[in-house]
Amino acid sequence: MNYKELFKRVLLLISSPAKAWEEISLEEDKRKVFASFVYPMIGLCGLSVFLGTLIDGWGQLTVYQVAMTKCCAVFVGLFGGYFLAAYAVNKLGVGMFGLKNDIKSAQQFTGYALNILFISYIAWGLAPQFVILYGLSQFYVVYIIWEGAEIIMRVEEKRRMTYTLLTFLLITLSPLIIGIVFDKLTIILN
Repeated sequence: MNYKELFKRVLLLISSPAKAWEEISLEEDKRKVFASFVYPMIGLCGLSVFLGTLIDGWGQLTVYQVAMTKCCAVFVGLFGGYFLAAYAVNKLGVGMFGLKNDIKSAQQFTGYALNILFISYIAWGLAPQFVILYGLSQFYVVYIIWEGAEIIMRVEEKRRMTYTLLTFLLITLSPLIIGIVFDKLTIILN
């Protein structure tokens, strides 16, 4: 695991999405996104939520259990949400936009497009009082998707806005929905 390259990629996606997508398009192994980006970022998100919950609830008897439950909810939501979103992005591209059926490209695109969501979860986990910043930062995802839609997914210019908005909804809502379902199931089964 090369965290230096991970943080370099994170910062490049934030500061210059077009340049980042150009670099990403040169990757020969599109599944590299799993081990080099998505899994480490999900781990960092879970760790930050765990630590943030421990710090916030320090001294309570059940703080460890609550921290583990929140960590698992974030992990399951992001992990399942990533794969659900990648599948949905691929199906959306094929069905509505006439793109070729390429799940590897959809997984690569979705993984890197989740960059701001990952950073938001890390920040939210450590400082939950800044939840409004979490919500506002999600709109930057639209710009990142906009740039990647042309470079990675090869969406036509005239259909790029529609594709961007629909993909934004899929990418941001999939982890949220799976996390909510996991939370509800945890409460019911507890």
